[in-house]
Amino acid sequence: MQTINRFLYGPTPEERVRAWQGKLRTETRQLDKEMRQLEAATAKVRVTVRQLAAKGDLKSARILAKEVVRSNKQKDRLSVSKARLGSIGTQLQQQLAMAKVTGSLQKSTEIMKLSNSLIKLPQISQTMREMSMEMTKAGIMEEMLEDTLQMDEDEEIEEEADAEVDKVLFELTNGKLGQARAVGTELPTPEDQLEDEEAERVMEEARKQLNGLLSG
Repeated sequence: MQTINRFLYGPTPEERVRAWQGKLRTETRQLDKEMRQLEAATAKVRVTVRQLAAKGDLKSARILAKEVVRSNKQKDRLSVSKARLGSIGTQLQQQLAMAKVTGSLQKSTEIMKLSNSLIKLPQISQTMREMSMEMTKAGIMEEMLEDTLQMDEDEEIEEEADAEVDKVLFELTNGKLGQARAVGTELPTPEDQLEDEEAERVMEEARKQLNGLLSG
């Protein structure tokens, strides 16, 4: 009888919620993994920034410091997204408790709002779109508008980068860099300054490693 009902009416509310919660746990583990990888890569870039700053290569240090800024923003975004996944899981559990009384899942503006924000994150966008479609069919959500899901990362970075870069450089170099623009664009070059080609190679290697994670 249960098989016939599933064929006629689809999965039960409990089966739907369990399936969605399974997807949420999978995506949460993936975000945890990416945050660990990003943290490790950022730590290496921070070391390179300190090395470049110690050699007086302010230009290269500032370029890499911007990558640290981007990394910090990405880590914050992943952390917030993980918390939102947890919130959806909690909301779904509450939905399941209500379904045992009412016999069906109820519309939730909170789940819709959380799902809407999570679709913006490339790492979990596809899964959240699929879940949103399933939840819409189940009556939990209304169809979302595509034009609310856009995000211009590059423009956001450019607007905030200068101040943040100064702060990062100040922290990474124990106050030696970060306010350099107030006195000029270059620091005095020490005798052991890195050759231009070597500095470029070190910088590009660090940038590629971090960008591989940021663009993933």
